[in-house]
Amino acid sequence: NFMLKTMDLGIRAFLIFGIPSSKDYHGGQAWSKDGVVQKALRFLRKELGGRPVIFTDLCLCGYTDHGHCGLPVNSRRGTIIDNDSTLEIYAKIAVSQAEAGADFIAPSGMMDGQVKVIREALDNSGFTDVGIMSYSAKYASAFYGPFRGVMDSTPRFGDRRSYQMDPRNAWEALKEILADVEEGADIVMVKPALAYLDIIRLVKEHVPYVPLVAYNVSGEYMLLRKAAELGIIDGETAVLEVLTAIARAGADMIITYHALEAAELIRSGRVPF
Repeated sequence: NFMLKTMDLGIRAFLIFGIPSSKDYHGGQAWSKDGVVQKALRFLRKELGGRPVIFTDLCLCGYTDHGHCGLPVNSRRGTIIDNDSTLEIYAKIAVSQAEAGADFIAPSGMMDGQVKVIREALDNSGFTDVGIMSYSAKYASAFYGPFRGVMDSTPRFGDRRSYQMDPRNAWEALKEILADVEEGADIVMVKPALAYLDIIRLVKEHVPYVPLVAYNVSGEYMLLRKAAELGIIDGETAVLEVLTAIARAGADMIITYHALEAAELIRSGRVPF
C-alpha cells in the first residue's frame, strides 16, 4: 500500500535496505536466497511487476555482528578491514539481489574496486541489464546516526574512517567518482548532501556526463523534522528549500526520507516559492 501510494504521487524509484533476523561475522543473510531483501524483492515483483525501479543497497554493516562494511582481519597494524575478501562477498550479494529482481545494485561499502567486481559478477551471471549506482563519495559523517540506530549497524569496535572519506577532503571525492565511472558505474553518488553541496557541485562540473545522485541522509532529515515539531521552522517550506538546494547544487536525483512529503506538497500545490 505504501509503494502504491507513493507511485500514485509520481515517485517511481525505491532504495531497499534489509534488517536481518540474525547476524554473523560474514553477514551471510546478505546473500541468502531467503534473506530479507531477496524476499522483499520477489514479493514486490510479484505484486507490482516491473513498474517501480528498485535499487538495493549492498553492504555488510547491517548483517554482520561486528557492524563493519567489510571483514575484519588481524594484521601487524592491528585489526583492519580486508578489502579483497570483502569484494568476494559483495559479488555474491550482487548476484543474489539481481536474481531476486533488483534493477540497480547500490554498493555502499566504499571498498576499493567494488564496482569492477560487481559488474563482472553480474555480467558473468547473465545480468548485463542490471545497473550499478555506486556510493562513490561517501563521507565518514556524524549525520548517519539515526539510520545506524534503526539498523543496529554501529561498529562494535573502531570506526569507518579507514574506508569512508575524510570530510576535509574535497578532491578525493572526484578521484573516487572517476574511478567508479571507469569501473562501470552507471550512476554515482555523493553522501551526505547538505554538508557536501560543494562536493555535489564539484562532481557535476567535472563529470557532467554521468547521472549524479545526492543522498539526503537520516540525520539531515531528523534535524528538519525535530525543528519543525518544535515550531522553530516552517517544516513544509524547509523541506522544499533543502531539496531545491540539493538539486541546484547539481544533483540529478535525490535519495531522501522527505520524498513522500515533498511529493504530496507538490501535488497539492502548496509550494511556497
